[in-house]
Amino acid sequence: MAKNNGRSKAASFFSDGFFFVGGGLVAFLLVWALWSFFALSPSPTPTPTPSFSTSSFSAAVPESCDGGGGVSGPNLRYDPPEKNFYDDPKLSYTIDTPPVKNWDEKRREWLKQHPSFAAGADRRILLVTGSQPTPCKNPIGDYLLLKLFKNKVDYCRRHGIDIFYNNVLLHPKMFSFWAKTPTVKAAMLAHPEAEWIWWVDSDAAFTDMDFELPLEKYNHHNMIIHGWPHLIYEKQSWTSINAGVFLIRNSQWAMDFMDTWARMGPQSPEYDKWGEIQKSTFKDKIFPESDDQSGLVYLLLKDKDKWGDKIYLESGYYFEGYWMEIVGNFENITERYKQVEAAEGRLRRRHAEKVSEGYVPVWEEHLKEAGYGRGSWRRPFITHFTGCQPCSGDHNQMYSGQTCFDAMQKALLFADNQVLRSYGYVHPDLLDPSTVVPLPFDYPAS
Repeated sequence: MAKNNGRSKAASFFSDGFFFVGGGLVAFLLVWALWSFFALSPSPTPTPTPSFSTSSFSAAVPESCDGGGGVSGPNLRYDPPEKNFYDDPKLSYTIDTPPVKNWDEKRREWLKQHPSFAAGADRRILLVTGSQPTPCKNPIGDYLLLKLFKNKVDYCRRHGIDIFYNNVLLHPKMFSFWAKTPTVKAAMLAHPEAEWIWWVDSDAAFTDMDFELPLEKYNHHNMIIHGWPHLIYEKQSWTSINAGVFLIRNSQWAMDFMDTWARMGPQSPEYDKWGEIQKSTFKDKIFPESDDQSGLVYLLLKDKDKWGDKIYLESGYYFEGYWMEIVGNFENITERYKQVEAAEGRLRRRHAEKVSEGYVPVWEEHLKEAGYGRGSWRRPFITHFTGCQPCSGDHNQMYSGQTCFDAMQKALLFADNQVLRSYGYVHPDLLDPSTVVPLPFDYPAS
């Protein structure tokens, strides 16, 4: 059910029920996949054929830090013959089966079997997003969601983050916003190498392509969401958090949490009961169905010792920010950043996209006084189009569909300009996605 109640509305299945882009998306993903494959072996010099056969996969390839094709990194061709949790016939990826136990130990054992994944394991992230399996009802919904997906791919490429895009319901009854829970559980099992699973709704866009999650800040927590403690514990509001973007540690705690959270979903025989509990607990909730966001706030409120103490309520920056308080500032932010670049030659220097992270410390020297959040001239990290429902078009009646469309275009082009900068181009107009102009040498000083 769409919930058009403003700022912190829980997102539907990857926001509002989502899309399948058909042939266009398939072609896009095919090109991206082929590009990624060939990028593994950029040198035209032939490399020796490894001792490898599909009939003896794990036994044929020795463990090393060679990722294949002479590229240093995790060895993607090697899986040792020793058994691990994947060989357990009782293991199930589904959300409504017996819970996974001893997951921390199983992950550690898997990493011991695959030592080439050890480097950077504590910071490794898998971003998870997706869409519905059918076309969008909104005529431009598939177009918008494809561009929003492209935005996530851009961010992940720049920061070395893997991305999983799901466009099926992994549980047929867990539709809409509840579809994220079985998806995240399956992702944890499919990616034991990842320390963090990062769920990002489809209607959320990265609008600071340089910003990185401050993972060291979360060393003692297992889940990070955008929220405000006083709205949870004093006001008891269902809009005290936004469940459309969250970071969760790949751990036994997370396995247990996802199972507990999912018990409030539509596949559960207690679904109606949980709807009544949530409605009576949160006086500002106007619809009767149990939803994921209210369920998460309820667990924070009623079981703080077990869950709340391990959940970090992030409000120090735009972990996700409400689009209506953000999009009107993009032009001003752009001008302020241009002023910094005009005065700082190091930031005007052309460089490969792959080394963009190396310029972040230089930016930070000049952004110390920019602030974060509302009123800041720092780029907002994630702009979330809560209430716009780009796939269904059933937007909140507080604003028009055209307002949502224009705001999304501005956010996406604002982000795309940060990407295109490495390719020598820029969109001069944030409402014109078709036009780009080449940038002169030493821009913007020139």
